[in-house]
Amino acid sequence: MAEVTRRKLLASAGLGAAGIGLGAGGFLAGRETAEAETAGTGTVPFYGPHQAGIDTPAQDRLHFAAFDLLSEDPRELRELLREWTRAAAEMTGGEMVGDVNEMQLAPPEDTGETVGLLPSSLTVTFGFGPSLFEKRGLGLAAKRPTALRPLPALPADELDPAESGGDLCVQACSDDPQVAFHAVRNLARIGRGTVVMRWSQLGFGRTATTSRSQDTPRNLMGMKDGTANIRAEDTEAMERFVWVGEEGPAWMRGGSYLVTRRIRMLLEVWDRASPLGHTDEFDPLPLEEEKEGHPVIPVDAHVRLASARENSGARILRRGYSFTDGVDESLGELEAGLFFICFQRDPEKQFVAIQRRLGQVDALNEYIKHVGSALFAVPPGARPGGYVGEGLLS
Repeated sequence: MAEVTRRKLLASAGLGAAGIGLGAGGFLAGRETAEAETAGTGTVPFYGPHQAGIDTPAQDRLHFAAFDLLSEDPRELRELLREWTRAAAEMTGGEMVGDVNEMQLAPPEDTGETVGLLPSSLTVTFGFGPSLFEKRGLGLAAKRPTALRPLPALPADELDPAESGGDLCVQACSDDPQVAFHAVRNLARIGRGTVVMRWSQLGFGRTATTSRSQDTPRNLMGMKDGTANIRAEDTEAMERFVWVGEEGPAWMRGGSYLVTRRIRMLLEVWDRASPLGHTDEFDPLPLEEEKEGHPVIPVDAHVRLASARENSGARILRRGYSFTDGVDESLGELEAGLFFICFQRDPEKQFVAIQRRLGQVDALNEYIKHVGSALFAVPPGARPGGYVGEGLLS
């Protein structure tokens, strides 16, 4: 039997020819649209000096997953990252995972839910947690970056261990929720037996602007979020605050450190509050102005406490998403909020320092709870023919 590629099969077989396909010998069948055949439409290059999904213009949808490694054999981890890199490059390029199905009765490699969908600017970003370097069998302890220490206990933490930590992470962002879901689903499938998913989070609306081409979005509190965020076009700020430099180690140069925080918003309480606002989004913050002997921006206002000026100039690249996960049955309230993501060069000097200040006196703490937390080292991008994390594992 001649080899049949999925793309050739999909291009030639309509739904009427083979039904939905799984009952017809294990092949997936569908109909590609004319738009899907437009070269390069909505694609972000996977290979490059930095991993995509950091300074990429923030897409509208997120599927983030943390995994625990089941094996301490470095060869298995190396093979996993090779396979994940290959699959991520295929998916971000609009291809299906695994191009050839040699056995007609075998299940396909790709789960198939993106047949006929555009890549929708899919990016896939990989990271390594502190706990990965604690697995003795891997022999990675000496290569652990000094900056990759577990986040300390922070004010106002109410963390659930089941929604925190992880040995590895995958961040899939896209303008189509099914494309982002497909990426994580297929990477989890590839890793079955080597990794197990620890926790995951879906995000349905970006809450940050990472490019000057984007408008600032509103979060679930109705506020413009991240007006002063670093933009990808701010080359000097990216080099200073986001990309790891000579402080190394060498395998992390050109990478970054990713912090996630699952922040529950107490929206029913917030809806009874009177938020602080201003006329124009980009008006300078009147931090020095007073009215009737009191600061115009209160000393405990989140916007003041989070500003670079109040944090010795420290900044982070924010890339968060709104989420909703049904109802908190114990309270009868929406289980919703912000899945906060940020990238920085040094988590202790940037995120941790800012969060300590916010956690002590921030008036916003009355309306939020930090229930999940994680930190990952995001290595630089891969070269064609290589894999993400090759500098660490080679």
